[in-house]
Amino acid sequence: MKRFVAAVRALRTAAPHELLDTVRRVLVEQYAADTVELFMADYGLTVLQPVSALPHTLEPVSVHNSPQGRAFGSQECHLETGRDGRACLHLPVSVRGDRLGVLSVGLPGSDEARLHEAELCEIAEVLGHEVLVAERDTDLYLQARRKSRLTLAAEMQWQLLPGRSCTRPEYDLGAQLEPAYAVHGDNFDWSVTSDNLMLYVTNGMGEGIEASLLTNLAINALRNARRAGLPIADQAALADQAVYAHYRGRCHLSVLMFDFDLSTGRVSVVDAGSPRVLRLRGGALEHIVLDAQLPLGMFEETDYVTQEFQVEPGDRLVFVSDGVHAVASPHGEAYGDTALARAIQSTRLLPAPEVPRSILRELTGHRGDAMPDDDALVVCLDWRGRPAGS
Repeated sequence: MKRFVAAVRALRTAAPHELLDTVRRVLVEQYAADTVELFMADYGLTVLQPVSALPHTLEPVSVHNSPQGRAFGSQECHLETGRDGRACLHLPVSVRGDRLGVLSVGLPGSDEARLHEAELCEIAEVLGHEVLVAERDTDLYLQARRKSRLTLAAEMQWQLLPGRSCTRPEYDLGAQLEPAYAVHGDNFDWSVTSDNLMLYVTNGMGEGIEASLLTNLAINALRNARRAGLPIADQAALADQAVYAHYRGRCHLSVLMFDFDLSTGRVSVVDAGSPRVLRLRGGALEHIVLDAQLPLGMFEETDYVTQEFQVEPGDRLVFVSDGVHAVASPHGEAYGDTALARAIQSTRLLPAPEVPRSILRELTGHRGDAMPDDDALVVCLDWRGRPAGS
């Protein structure tokens, strides 16, 4: 326990850019580790990028077929043993379900690895929290997440997001944007309290910087209204006014807004545009049909009304932008509802944070080598409901 406390204290007092050096030093001193490496998941969720030094001195490893990727995907510690008897523990680095990367710790043998596994897993979790705090003061970890340069529009969009996954007793939530390094206007946002989860799925209009500026204005207007304690219908009305006041109807933005009651599973919805929601319940997939209202910013002083539906424990909700269901193949065939339904069914055994990337990978196969002409956004929510007695 003294070793663990020493490691945590060292991380919490380390300079933002020295977290890896600090955790490496303390694990060598306290746990006899012989190698310590930190890998960050890239924006496309395809590789884990080393943080050791910039420019990188280690090769990235695959998210899909590597020991580090196995720990990242399962969110469980993975023990790798070598022929020489050495062992390497791959530890997920996550914060409240938001998967950041993997900490790999080399140890003299598997016995030592199993002995220290629980403490090292906790140290990796503490490291994740410290990385998020450190990102306010250093670009080191954000630089490590990219395997190529982001466009300016994509930089703005990724900085606007709350994270890519979130876990609470009531639900698991995961989301992904594509093309990850050149996304324009699609966006997602969420906020949770003790009683409610508010979730927003946005389909931006336009391309490049203009699309990103429009989305930034709308999302911050929604957040401003939400933080004032307003219900989602009033949030939509105020964001609509903000967008119209700036663009005078030349640009508008589609958004689906949800307010989940964590105690009852009752959902209030404002449907202001083109994103869609599908529900997988008991193996059966269905569209949740909502009354569409005007996108934000199309006309002055639009009034919005909420609708309601119910989610039950075991439900999976999948939200998609029109860059998913409308994307065309090289022969001009739209991806469509049938292919989307097949993709959702084929991923039903995956955890929620893995589903968006898997669906988008199938979408890439449908599109072929053609460059995408629209953003694609997938959000997946697995609903468990509030545990009895909590």
